[in-house]
This record gives sequence, C-alpha cells and structure tokens, in this order.
Amino acid sequence: MLGGTVMESSVWVQALVLLFTLAAFLGLRSFPKHALSRLRRPSQSSLQARRHFVNGAQLLARARARPSGDSSGGGGRSTTALARSACDEADRAIALDPRDAAPHILKALALDLLGRRLPALRSLDAALSPPASKSLAPRERGDALFKRAELHLAVNRRRRLDQALSDLLQAVRLSPENAKAFCLLGECYEEKGLLDEATKAYETAIDIDASLVAADEGLRRLSATKVGS
Repeated sequence: MLGGTVMESSVWVQALVLLFTLAAFLGLRSFPKHALSRLRRPSQSSLQARRHFVNGAQLLARARARPSGDSSGGGGRSTTALARSACDEADRAIALDPRDAAPHILKALALDLLGRRLPALRSLDAALSPPASKSLAPRERGDALFKRAELHLAVNRRRRLDQALSDLLQAVRLSPENAKAFCLLGECYEEKGLLDEATKAYETAIDIDASLVAADEGLRRLSATKVGS
C-alpha cells in the first residue's frame, strides 16, 4: 500500500516537472492548470491517463531536444519514432480522460513535429472545444489559440488568414503577455494591408519581448513601406 502511494506521488511530481519542461520546449508557457489540480486527487483512470501523458511528454521533449534532421543512426530512437510514440501515449491518455485538454494539446504538438498539420489542427480543435476546453484557464486557452493560428497559416496561409486572425485576436486578449502571438497578429494585419494595426501589434510584441527579431523586422518593413509611399 505504501509502495503504491510512493509511486503515485512520484508520477505526480514527474507530471508537474514535465508540464513546465514542455512549456519551455514548445512555446506554450503553461499547460492546463486544471489538469495540474487533478493530479492531486486523481481517480484510478485519471491516474493512468496521467501516466500516459507523462510518458508522452517525456518522449516529445526528447524529440524536440534532438538536432534538426537527426535520424539517430547511432542506435538511439529517431525524432520521428519519438514523436510517434508521444502521439500514441497521448491517444491512450485521451481514451482514459477525454475531458482533459492537455493530452489533446500534446498530440497536436507531436503531430506538428511529424509534419501532419491537419490532424494536429483537429487535435487542437478538440482541446479548444467543450468538454476539454473547460480544463483550460484563460491564458492557457490563449496560448493554444496562438498555436492553432500558427497551424492554420502553415496549412494554407492565404486561405486560412482570416481564421488565424480570429484565433490571434482571442489569443492576445486571453494571453496578453504572449509576444509571439502579437508578432504573428502583426504579420496577419500586414498581409491584409492593415498597416496601422500591424504597427501597433509589432510594437506591443517588442514592448513585451525586446529581443523578438521577427517583430523588429516587421516594423522595419512597415517603415520602409511608408517611406516608399
């Protein structure tokens, strides 16, 4: 009995550490806090789902940490193999606890790493829709919306520009310290010819993170455009 309690505590600690590790690797500053709260008093199925999520988070973190193009010819698992395994673990967690947004987001990130953007979008749609969306705090929802906007633009920048813009407007409202979201919002405004709005978005991004090169480059482009006109 004592051994089981120690094991459960260990799983919870690993999950907490890995949630924040994923945040650093993946650009989402936090994973669902409501999911963290459920770590404290989980049901048996929720505990099992959390173990699968922890395993998937470890695998995805390892995949993200590999150099670009690493096929692990030296005997280790390749980035692709790690990402696929992370996706499998996310699926197991979802089957056990579909109301938790965290494994849906984990699956989306793994699929994105595999270059499967449309399935990744569907996973984010699931995370951002009821009932899973109820596990997201406002800021976390904003970060997920930002990621979905990135995927919309990666799938088809011209046709999905308005969808991305809609997600980004919500993202910066819910997650007002996400400099990258403001920068991407500036890019969308710029492509739509809304230069004043683009300028304001880029400036806000730089106010939040002065080291954001893309925002600085955006302002330079807009400045050159205004001078040329």
